[in-house]
Amino acid sequence: MKASELRQMTREEILHRLDEAYQELMNLRFQKSFGQLKDSNRPRSLRKDIARMKTTLREMELIGWEEEEAR
Repeated sequence: MKASELRQMTREEILHRLDEAYQELMNLRFQKSFGQLKDSNRPRSLRKDIARMKTTLREMELIGWEEEEAR
């Protein structure tokens, strides 16, 4: 998922996707422990997606604070 796609989403949509990503990461960890993980690169890309989502949420918070301070 690209950062530009995330910036077009609402905060609630990003939070929902973040929850889904954490659940998928947990499932991938279980698959790895049982030796059933097919795509060994997926956990890494999922962690990067999670970081992108958290960064975008933080940017939204800071922009919101700047708009409130300007008022």
